[in-house]
Order: sequence, then structure tokens, then C-alpha cells
Amino acid sequence: MCIWRRTKLFLAIFFGSIQKRTLRKELEEEMAEATIDSNEEVSKETEDLGFLEQVDGGTFQQVTNLLNIMESESAKSDVAWAGPDMRKTLASVIITEKANSKPSVVMNALIHCLQMPEISIQRKVNIYNILQEIIQQEGELEEQCVQRLVTVASKEMRETSETEGYMKAEVASDTLVALSRNHFSLVMYELQHHLKPLNLTDEFVIVTLAKLANGNVFEFMPYMGITLATIFTMLRLASEAKMRQVICGAMETFCETVQFYLRHLEDSVYPVMTEEQFAMKLFPMYRYFVTVWLRNDNSEVKLGVIKSLRPMLNLLLPNDDLREQVYDYIPLLLAEYQGSLEALFITQVLRQILEVSVITNTPVPQMQLHTIFTELHIQVCAKAPAQQQYSSQNLTEIVHCFIALARSYPKELMKFFLSQMEMSKEATRVGTLTLIRAVVSADEPKMNTRTIHLAIRVVKNTLSDTRSKVRMAILRIIGQLALSGYQDRIKGWGLKYVSVQLTLSTYKLTNRRESFYQRDLEEKMVHKVTMDTVRIITSSVSGMTNEFWVRLLCYIMETDYTEALTPICISLTNLAERQLHSKDVGANMASRSRHVDLPAPQKLLARLLVLMSSPYKGEGRGIAMLNLLQTLSQSIAPSMADMWELEIPLLVQYLEEHTEFTWNQKTWEDKLIQFLRNSLKKTRGSSWSLRLSKELNNQIESFDSPSLEKAFLYRALGFTLATGLEADKVEVLLLELLYKTDYSNDFDREGVILCFGLCARGQVKTVLNVLHDFEERIQESEQSWQIGAWRKDHPWRRETVKSALMVTYSCVATYCHPQMLLAHVDTPITAKIIHHYSSSCQDISLKLAFMKSITQVTDAIKSIEYLEDFQFAQKATVTGITMAILKAEPADSLVSPVRTMAMDALVHLSKLKPFYSVEENSELMDISLHSVMSLQPPGEDNDSMKILYTNSMIALVQLMEGLMQRQLDPKGLQEMVHLLEKWILSEKEWEREKAMNLYLRLVQIYVQSVGVCIPLKLGQFGTLVGLIAPCTCDPHRRTRVASTDVLSSLLDLHASQTCSLWDTSKEKELMKCREDLKGSDEEMIFSASSRIAKVVCMEFNCDEVVSLIQKLCENIGAMDLQHDKASVTWIGTFLQMRVKELEDKVAEILGAILAHLPVVDHLEVRRLLIEGILLLAHYHQETVLTSLLRQPLPMESHLTEVWQAVAENLPFARTMLHGLMGRLQSRFSPRANATSKADIWRLAAVDPLMTLCTIHLLVEKMDQDDELPDLLPDLAYTLLLQLSSSHRPEASSPILKTWRLVHAGTLPEEINLQRVTIKSMQLLLRRVNNERLVCGLEEQGVWNLLENSLTFLEGVGLLARLCLQNMEGHRQRLSELVLRGLDAEVLSCRISSTAVCVEFMSDPILYQEKLLKPVVFMLERGVDQEDEALRVLSLRALGNMALGAPQKVKQYRKLLLEKCLCALREPGSTSVVSEGMAALTKILAELREGHVGPFFNAISEQCRAFFDNESERLRFKAFVLFGTLAKVVRVSKKHLFKVEVKKAWVSLMLHCQDPCSYTARACMETMFQCLHFWGCKGLESPPGQTVASADEMAVFQTTVCSVLTQKKPAVLYSFLLETITYLKSNLSRIRVAACNLAGIMMKQMSASYLKKLDFPALRNSLQELQLDVDPGVRRAALETLKILDNCSQHGLLASPEGVS
Repeated sequence: MCIWRRTKLFLAIFFGSIQKRTLRKELEEEMAEATIDSNEEVSKETEDLGFLEQVDGGTFQQVTNLLNIMESESAKSDVAWAGPDMRKTLASVIITEKANSKPSVVMNALIHCLQMPEISIQRKVNIYNILQEIIQQEGELEEQCVQRLVTVASKEMRETSETEGYMKAEVASDTLVALSRNHFSLVMYELQHHLKPLNLTDEFVIVTLAKLANGNVFEFMPYMGITLATIFTMLRLASEAKMRQVICGAMETFCETVQFYLRHLEDSVYPVMTEEQFAMKLFPMYRYFVTVWLRNDNSEVKLGVIKSLRPMLNLLLPNDDLREQVYDYIPLLLAEYQGSLEALFITQVLRQILEVSVITNTPVPQMQLHTIFTELHIQVCAKAPAQQQYSSQNLTEIVHCFIALARSYPKELMKFFLSQMEMSKEATRVGTLTLIRAVVSADEPKMNTRTIHLAIRVVKNTLSDTRSKVRMAILRIIGQLALSGYQDRIKGWGLKYVSVQLTLSTYKLTNRRESFYQRDLEEKMVHKVTMDTVRIITSSVSGMTNEFWVRLLCYIMETDYTEALTPICISLTNLAERQLHSKDVGANMASRSRHVDLPAPQKLLARLLVLMSSPYKGEGRGIAMLNLLQTLSQSIAPSMADMWELEIPLLVQYLEEHTEFTWNQKTWEDKLIQFLRNSLKKTRGSSWSLRLSKELNNQIESFDSPSLEKAFLYRALGFTLATGLEADKVEVLLLELLYKTDYSNDFDREGVILCFGLCARGQVKTVLNVLHDFEERIQESEQSWQIGAWRKDHPWRRETVKSALMVTYSCVATYCHPQMLLAHVDTPITAKIIHHYSSSCQDISLKLAFMKSITQVTDAIKSIEYLEDFQFAQKATVTGITMAILKAEPADSLVSPVRTMAMDALVHLSKLKPFYSVEENSELMDISLHSVMSLQPPGEDNDSMKILYTNSMIALVQLMEGLMQRQLDPKGLQEMVHLLEKWILSEKEWEREKAMNLYLRLVQIYVQSVGVCIPLKLGQFGTLVGLIAPCTCDPHRRTRVASTDVLSSLLDLHASQTCSLWDTSKEKELMKCREDLKGSDEEMIFSASSRIAKVVCMEFNCDEVVSLIQKLCENIGAMDLQHDKASVTWIGTFLQMRVKELEDKVAEILGAILAHLPVVDHLEVRRLLIEGILLLAHYHQETVLTSLLRQPLPMESHLTEVWQAVAENLPFARTMLHGLMGRLQSRFSPRANATSKADIWRLAAVDPLMTLCTIHLLVEKMDQDDELPDLLPDLAYTLLLQLSSSHRPEASSPILKTWRLVHAGTLPEEINLQRVTIKSMQLLLRRVNNERLVCGLEEQGVWNLLENSLTFLEGVGLLARLCLQNMEGHRQRLSELVLRGLDAEVLSCRISSTAVCVEFMSDPILYQEKLLKPVVFMLERGVDQEDEALRVLSLRALGNMALGAPQKVKQYRKLLLEKCLCALREPGSTSVVSEGMAALTKILAELREGHVGPFFNAISEQCRAFFDNESERLRFKAFVLFGTLAKVVRVSKKHLFKVEVKKAWVSLMLHCQDPCSYTARACMETMFQCLHFWGCKGLESPPGQTVASADEMAVFQTTVCSVLTQKKPAVLYSFLLETITYLKSNLSRIRVAACNLAGIMMKQMSASYLKKLDFPALRNSLQELQLDVDPGVRRAALETLKILDNCSQHGLLASPEGVS
């Protein structure tokens, strides 16, 4: 500690010095800057000053700035903190250092600062302090500067008003005093200038003069006379109390200065003033002070006057003339005792006067004596007022005053004392006697004989006073006379008075009454003072009278007040030693033998021995009595004297080395008994021991029962009788002792029993004979047990005597010789004990006596060293009786120590042969536990029950220990724990506490006895610890601590068996936790329990951890909530510490927790168990996940809680969702081979429905504000794939059977794959927090579409589109998932992924994320698959590239065109062909003529092939595609496409009337797109509407035919032929259109081409149409037939030209 303090001081100084240097530099820089800036201002300010030349402007400004800093820092210090201010100190140091080089300049600057107007007091104080430092360090200064400072300081000092405080005046005064050291004359002149006679000066002038006198003694002396004279003239003018106090203080200083001056006259160089001259100048002031100022009402003025009188009297009293005058004013001083002034100061002045009067032998006037006596005596006898603070010091001063008066006026004083003693007032007498004692005890020179004689006369007049305080005062005077050498004066009256008081006080104390407690205390004080007086007298008075010796010796033998024995023994020892060491020892001893009636030696020894058994009573009487014995050894027993000389000092040494708090009673009694035995050996062969036995026997009646002395007496009597040689006389004494004993008194009964036992050590046969004789004499029968004739006052009871006899026999067995014991133990000792118990009423006392007897007998047998094969024949009988007694005890109440003693007896019996069997051991354990464990601990106020309870527990522990020794192996340990487990898990805290303590003790024994020899079974250690661990948080403090000790013992056992080292730090931590468990704070208790678990955790192997957790889980619910919390705390701690190592045990641990979790009622305990599950899941996710997913559906509440807990931990919930998602995804991916144990669990089969239900629960319970950004797209996509698989035929296998199915029947309807998956997706997408998305999904019926397998893919597309539009943050991840899904092995996943990809391809996202290329290749593969849906979706997705990435169509045109063309060539799939053409349409829209290349003709040809297809969709797609192709054609392909247009033209014109409206519309648009290929301007203006009417179409067709007739009649002819083929079309509208178009063509066709027609065939075709079911066809055919007939009748047909 000292080193640390020095280190702190050094650091503080070091950093303080650094800070000082830094601050100093800053201050100097500030000062320099301020000086430069202010030089001009300073010069202007100092122009008008008279000492301009002495003041340097820069210096003045620097000083001003530093003073400003000091003042500002002072203000801060007042506000902020009270410590020293560094800046203020440094500023002062800088000014002082500048004064070293320029003292006058700096001082003038400071003086100038003092004269500045409106300067603060603090600033002036700072200036004066700096000036004082400069003065001290500079010494001599310029006189002009000093004169100026003196003038300024004097003015400041005198003009200070009281309202401003005296701080400024004080520092100004101190500055003048500092100047006086080197400039005394200037300062003194200034002060004397203001000290004028008859003119009251300022108080600080006088104060400063006093300071000057004190600091400049010899220089001041020439001015002392005039100063005192001038001050004297001011006394009448000083009316204010403050001024008077100042003058008194100054006078005190002046007088002390004069005394110093007078003591050192040889050192003075000034003119010498004599002591008489000083005294003459002082006396008028003394007189004025005493007569005037001392009578002032102000207490402070009076105190100042009184304090100034003592130094004044030191100068006045040596003068003979003035001394007499001083005496005249003593009454005025005495009068002040009546006032409020502290009496001590007055008494000190009086003592000073009286002692000088004795020294100078000039007594005070006799006329003043009575007044002095009276006033001082009153101070002694009266109680001091409450306001008197120094009453004890005042009394001491008064005593010295009376001693001085006794030396001057002894007769008058004693006469006064006598008059006071005549008063009956106790306080007056006691006070007077106290003063007389002080006079008697006066130091050198001692009082003369006459004075002592007069004092004794006064004392003798009060000897008859019986009041306690007066008696004590007289006794103290007698003792003081003996101490002061006046021994002869007390012989006779004094010794007699002491003897009387000794007897009187002893009598009163032994016969005191409880109602007079105060009187008893006073009498005890009288007795103590009497003892002290006796001690003083016997140690100092020689030639003691025989009468006093006799009184003291008889007092020892007879008194019952043993507290007085110590001083009396010491006094007797002193008297005896004085007589033994006198010159004529023999004559004195002979005279004493003749004249002193000494008691018998045996009687005196017996008395002292018994009293010495309690050696520390009565202020340590043992040592005093031993010394008395040693001194009187020759008189008591000369044969023992030599032995006593050796042994008594050893006994004294033992007592001196100990105190009443450290000694041991038994040890001391053993020493005394050994001393007695050694003493009796010296008298062997004589009757000395028998006579001593009689005296001891006689002493029995002298002591109370119970008492230590009487107990020792019985013991001493037993040892003494054992050494007796005459057996018949010993028998007589023993029988007498048996008959006179009161057996109803437990103490006396036990004492007699002990006496018989001790006697049996040397007289065993005699003792047994006496007992037998006693039993015969009292005629042991049922009719004669009441034998009141023996003792009228104490009639005996049958049971009492029987119990005493039983214990006596057992005590004889305990103390008798081993060889004699084996001969008598079965018969008669044990037989008699059994007989007395069996023949009694067997009440509690007899049961106790029986148990005690059996215990003592068995203990005595066991103590024999060489038992060999001794078999205790009575063991079975005694055991049966004992077990019957134990079973009969009530299990819930404790009324006697019967069960305790019964178990003690069983403990002792178990150690004797024959030993108990294993079954008997277990039975005894069980009976004992049930007998004790249920007992409730007694209350704190029931001490007797507490003792019974404690003893019963101790007995149980000892019995369990003894029985366990017979089965020390793991099986026996487990059996013992099994017996205790019921009590350890009890709901009653006292049963738990007892069981735990017993468990602790037995485990400790097991560890010590077995240790490493027999290893525990596998898992047994964990089970043992698991049973105890919850008890570390038991509500009962002692149970907690005991459980910690049990754990420590188990850990020691485990460490020894596993050869592991138990770390010291762990042991310390365990002990610290044990201390923390002693507290009451529940949080601290659980923390300590958790720390214990952490400490012991690493000592367990994995199997032990499992067994521990299983045991902890089993015990949950067995006790209260606190135990359950402790159990789960330990489980959590072990899992936290060892979870990584428990990979193989996770399933077992999880199974144990899940098995017990449903029965746990308390929420917190459930929560902690669930946290343990989550911890396992954190490190062994796959194992835990598989185990949880294998639980049956529907989920139980506890399992739901587990998943809800998972949901509360968002990060972990995400992890678990990943795992669950992985379980679903594993169904869509190829099965992998397990490479680790985690893989085995991960790949284990689980019910997908359980997985989906779990996902739904987690998503539902997780924080709704969490959008799951890193998880949402993956999970949504996985759920979508799961949903798709549930719709596919190949994935619709039955749900896996749930593991450990506990529910009969089917699951509820709402629990199926589709519904749970859709609900999960709904919850998941709501987390996007996009109202548009949610509303869109609902409005467009996406969920209904997804639920139906027929509309599933449509729903997927809508879902993908909405997500793409409303989930901006997840588009990239969704794109990646789409790519991965396209490559899935499961067809349903690929189809669903392709459906999603259709929407993604229509968006730039894939191109932006650089995923377009792999997606295109995946789609290319999809087009080639057999599944129609996959091919359709793949084509659609490829076509959508034109929408999402049109800039990339050119790059992939070859692939796109090939795949689409391949689709067009698909013979049997309308969907594939339709989607191919749709894709081509979108692709061609983004290509140019040159990009199409060789595919142009193929596309055109394939497109035309579907113009007349029966599928409306195909026709529609074909027309749209052909129109798009027409838009692509430019110059290079125009000629080729013109050919294609010609080939397609008829179909285009006909299908403009297609029965499908949108097909007709598409066809018309395409036809209009192709018009410009004809190169006819008249055909380039199509109708203004998209769909033309029949008339408009006829007009258009007529126009086209007209143009073709004029320009290309051959083409028109070919068109007609082609049109005729459509007359057999399956579509009625097309047939009608064909008829109409054929008619128009024939009308416009030239005759040359008409004749080429096959009119009969055409007519037949038209006539066949007359039979068509469609009337429109029939009408159109009829009209066309008419046109045909019309054409055939045309004139041209008949002409030769027409034929040609």
C-alpha cells in the first residue's frame, strides 16, 4: 500500500510538473502579447502618477494580466472545486520570479495595482500574498519603495470595514510584519504614529504590534514600555467586546514576549528593563482587567481576560509587593465561579496563585481562607453544570489547590473538612474524603505528621456511616495510608474496619434480593474496594496480627461468596510468605501452630481442590489457590511438598497461558485429577486417601446441583475411592452414596454413576458387589419399589432407579480394566441391563437409559485392542430391542433423543461381531431414513428441540456411514442414492436439506474409501450429477451449498477414476460459486449455478452428458419451479459448452427433451428447453431438423412452440428455412451419396407435408417487418416447384407415412400439399410489402389457378409476371433460380421454371444479368424434349426474347429460326406449331431482310402450309407470321417473296372471310401488307377499315381481278383454278367465299381463258354445293352457277376464236 501511495504521489508530481511547464509557457505567451498590445495604454494611465519613473509600463501590464488570471481562476475555483489551482499558482510564481531581477519595479507595479480604484478584495489579497513572498526572498529593499508599501498597507489595514471582512486587513498586517524583519524602524514608526494616548486606535494596529513583538522580541523591547502605557490609556475607551478581546490577546502576547526577553537578557543589545519595571507597568492593567473587564457580561471578553491573567501573573507574583496586592483580588476571581465562565480557567489562575504562595512562603490572607475553601469545596461536591466541558480537568486543578492549602493551613483545612463531615449529605462526605485521600497521597514533600493525624481524626468520625460510597471512600483512604507509608496509623481501627467491611459485604452479596439491583451493584463495588484494600494491606503492612490471619483463613473455608476467594488467597499467600521468610521462621511457625486454629489438612485440600475446578472464577482464583497450596505445602502434607513444588508451577503455567475463553474444562480437570492421583501415591499405605474421600463426600452437600465444582467433586471422589486399600470401608462409602443420592436429580444421578465407574477401575468387584447388595437390600420386586423410608424428602421411583442401575452397569464397563470387562460383559453387565429394561414400563427415560447403556458397553468392548474372535453373544437380542424402539418413534415429531441414541447404539453394534448381512444393512438404512428425514426442523427459539434435531441427524449420518462401509462399490453407492432420491426430490425443503447433507457425507466417505479402485458404471456419473444439479438453485441456502459440496466430491471421484487433473483455477471458481450461492439474490444464484455447470462440464464424456441431460429432464416437474429452472439452466449450459462434440448423441438428447417437453407446464422452463433444442439445431442442424420433421402430424403444441421459438430468432429462422428449403429441393435434385454424418441426417427421408407445414408456421410467425430479402426468392421458387410437383402425375405418389404416428385417422382437409404450399406462398409474398402485388394476385385469381392442375401453368405465368413487375429487389435472384430450374432433372420443375422463364424472357432482366445465353441454351434443349408443355413454353420463351432482349435476336437468329422451323414441321402437335409461329412472328419483327437468309423460303413455305389448317389458332398464327414476313421483305427478297405472295394470294383473299373473326382480321391485314408486291398502283389503297364487309370485299376482289385481267390474265386464271379447289373446303365460310371469288374471277376473265375451263367439272362441283347443309353455301353456289352459265352462253364461246 505504501509503495502504491508513493507511486501515485510521484505520478501526480511528475504530471503536475509537466502541466506547470505547459501552463507557464501559455501564461508567459499571453502576458507577452498583452504587454505589446497595451504598452501605450499603460503609459497613458501612469502619466499622472508620482512614481512614473519607477513603474515600467510593460512590467505593470504583465503584472496586471497575471493578477487578472489569478482573480479569474479564484472565481472558477470557488465554483468548480476546492483544490489548488495550477494556473493561479503559476501566475504568482511568475510575478515572484520577475521580482528576483527587478524587485523595485515589480513591487512598485504591485503597489500601484493596490491603489487602483474599485479593486476587488480578492485581488488585494493576492497582491499582498505576492508581496510577502517577494519580501521574504529579497530581504533588503529600497527605502522609498518600502515606505510607500508601509503607508499603503497601514491605510488598508486601518480602513477595513467589518462588512468587508477582515481578510484584507489580516494580509495587510502580515505584510507589515514581513517588512519588519528588515525594516523594523519604518514599520514601527508607522504603527506608533497611529498609537496615541487617550485615543482608541484601530484594532489591527494592536494586533500588528503583538505580531511584531512576537516576531522581533529584542527590537520591540525599547517600545514595550511606551506601548503598554499607551494601551493602558485606551482601556477606558474600549467599550466594544471585540476591541477588548483584541487587547487581552495582545497583552497575553506581550507578557509572553517579556518572559522570553527576561530569560534571554544576555542576548539583548538594547537597554535592559528589569522584571520589576515590567511588573510595575503591568499591574495597573491587571487591576483594571480584574476589577472592570472581568465583570463584563460578555462571556468571550471574560474568557479573554482570564486567559491573559496567567501570563501577567507570571510577571506579577514574583514581586513581593505586588503579590500581596494580587491576593486582594482573589475574591473577585472566586466570584466568577457563579457565572457562566468555564470553571477550569478560574481554577488554573487560583492554583497558580496558591502554589506561588506555598513556594514563597507567603500564604494568602487567612480572612480569605473560608471563602476559598467553600468555593473550591462546592466545585468538588456539587455536580458540574452541563455547559462545563472540562469538569474532570477542573477537579484535578482543585485537588492541587487543596494540597497547596493543606501545606499552608493544615489545621484550618482539617477543621473545615471536619465541619463538612458533620453534614449528613453523602455527596459532601464523599467529596471531603476524596480530598483527604488526595492530601494523604501528596507527592514530595509529603504532608507532615500533624496533617496526617488531623486527617485520620476526620476519617474516624465517619466510620459509622453505612452508605456504600462513604464506605468505599474510607477504605480507599485506609489503602492510601498503607501505600503512602503510614502503615502504623491503620493498625487497630483500620484493620478492624476492613475486616468488618469484608464480612458485611460478603453477607449482603450472598443474601441479596432481586428487587434491589442498584444496591447489589453498589455492594459489589464496596466488596471490590475492600478486596483491593486487603491486598494493599497484606502486601505492605508488616507484623500482621493473628486475628486478621484467622479471619481470612476461615473466610476461605466457610464463605459461599466465591468471588472473594482470589484476593483472600493472594493476601493469605502474601502473609504466609512474609512469615516464612522472616528471620525466625521456626519460632513464627511454632507460634502460629499454637495460636492459629488451622483446619484439617484433608479438609483444606478437599476445599481448595474442588474450588480450583473452576480456576477462572472470581478473577482467576485457580492461580491464587495453587500458590497458597504451594506456600502451605509443609503444613498440609509434608510428604507431598516436594512433588507439589514441581507440579504446582506447571498447573500455574497452564492457567497463565490460557484465559477463561481459551481454556478447556476437561483438560484442566484431568490435570487436577492427575495432580490428586500423584499426591495420593505419596501417601500410599496410609489412611490419608480414605480420610480425603470422607472429606470429599462431606463436601457434596456444600455445593449446588448442577455445578462444575460438584461435578469435579464426584470425579475426584471416584478416583480417590479407587485407590482405597480397605474394600469394606470403600463399600460402606459407596452404599452410603447410593442411599443418599436423589435419583430424580439428573446431575446427582450422573455424578454418582460416574463415581462408581471411576471407582471400578481399581475396585470392579467391589463395585459389582455393592450394586448387587443394593439391589438385594431394596428387594427388587414389583411390590417393594416404593422405598420412601430411605429418603423422606426424595421418594424414589421404580423406573428412575432402574434407569440409574442400567447406566451404572454400563459405566462400570466403560472404566473397568479390559481383561475384567471381557469376563463380565455378557454376565452380569449386559444381562442386568436387558433385565432391568425388560422388567420395566419402558417409558422414554428407560429407553434412553437402555440406549446409553448399550452404547457404552459396545464402545467399551470396541476399545479393547486385542478382541481376536470375541463374539458379542447378546448382539441379536439388543439389536431387536433397538429396532423395535426405533420403529415405534413417530415419523413426524421429535419429542426425545430416543431415536438418536437408538441409531448410535446400532452404529456401535454394527462394528461388533457377528456383522450384519447386506439385507439387514438395507433394512436398517431404510428404517433410519424414514425415522429421521420427515422430521421438520425446529424453530430458532426452541433450543432444546434444535439440539435433539441436530443429534438425530448426526446419529443418522454415523449409522449410514457405518452401514455403507459394508458395501463400498458402485452398486452399493447407487442403492444408497436410490434410497435418498425420494428425499432429495421432496417438496419439503427440510427433507431436501437433510438428504443432501447425508448424500454429501456418504459420497465423501465413498471417495475416500474407494476412490480409483472400482470405476463407476457407464453413465452413472452423469446420473449422480443430474440428480444433484437442480439443487444448486434450491430455495434453501444450506441445500444449495451442500449440493455444491456434493458436486465437488463427485468431481473428485471422477477425476481420480479418469486420472484427470482437477485444475486449481476451476476449484477456486467452484469455491467462489459456492460463496455466491449463500446469497439471497435469485439472479446471482442462477448465475452461480450456471458457472458451476461451466466448470464441471468439461469433465464429462459424451455418454455422461447424455445421461446427465436425461436425468435432468426426468426430474423436471418433480419439484418446484426453481428446481426446474436450474435443470434447464444446466441443460443449456452443457449444450452450449459441449454441443460441438455431441454429434453422435444429438438424437438421444433431443429425444429426451422432446419426450418431457409436453409435460412441462411453466412457460419459462419450456422456453429454456426449447432454447436448448435451438442450440442443438444451430450446431447440428441436419440431425435436429430431421428429428423434428419426423414428428407426427398434426403438430403438437410443444412442437409448435419449438418452431415459434425458431421464428423469434430471425437469423436462425432464416437458417432453418434454408434447411427446410433444402429438404424440399433435394426432392428435385439427384440423390447424392452421404460423405458425413450430417449428410446422412440431411438425406434421411422426411414427410414433405411436415416440411411444408413447418415452413408455413415459420413464415407466419416470423417478424412481419422482415421481408426476408436473402431468402424470399429462393423459398418462393422452391414452393412453386413443390407445388408443380404435386400437380404432376409422376410426383403424385402418396405422402410418406409419418414417423411414430400417434394419431389415428386421416389428417384434416386443410393439411394437404397444395393448400399448405399455396398458403405458405401467400404469407411469403405478403412480406414484400407491395400492395399492388398482393392485390394483383387476388384480382387475377392466381391462387385459384395454381391450385387447379389444369390452370397451374397459367397461374405460374401470372405469378411470375406480377413478381417481375413488383419485386424489383429480387429480380436478379429469381433470374438465377429460373436458370437453375431449367436444368432440373424433375420434369415438373423444368416445366414450371420454363413457364416462369416465359415471363422473364419478355423482360430485360436476363440480358441485364448476363443470364440470357445459358437460358437460351436451356430453352433450346427444352424445345427438343418430348413433353409438349415443355416444348410450347420453351418456344414461347424463345419468342419472348424479341420483347426482353431485341438487340440479342440477331445474335441468336440462327438458333431461334431453326428451333421455330422445327416446331412448324411438328406433325402432331398443334400447340407446338402454334407457339413456333408465334415465336417466329416476334423474332422476325426484330430482324431485317438479310438476317433471315436461307430461312426465308422455308418460313414462307411452312407458313402457307397452315393457311388452310382446320385449327383457327394455326391459321391465325400463320397469317400473322406471313404478314410479319411481308414487313421484313425489302429489295433483295422482294422478287422471291412476290412468288410466295402469288402462291398465298388465293388463300389470303378467301380467308379474309374466315369464320374466325380474329383470323379473318389477321388475314386481311396480311393481304393488305402484300398488295404492294403486285406492283400495281391501283391495288395499293386498301379499304380504310381493318375488316371489310362482303360488298366491300367483293368490290376489292373485283378490282384485283380487273387489274390482273388487264396485266396478268394468266395469273388470274391460275387463281381461279386454285379457288375452285376451295369449293370442297371444310369451312362453310371458305366455301362461300370461294364461290363468290370464282364468280368474280369468271366475270373479269377474258374469253380466251374462260374456254380453258372445265365447265362440266366446275358445274358438277357447284351443283354438288347445292346440296350443302349451309344455306349460304347453297346461295353462293347458285349465284356462281348462274355466272358460269352466263359465261357459257356468251357469244365468244361459240366463235372459233373462242375455241382456239
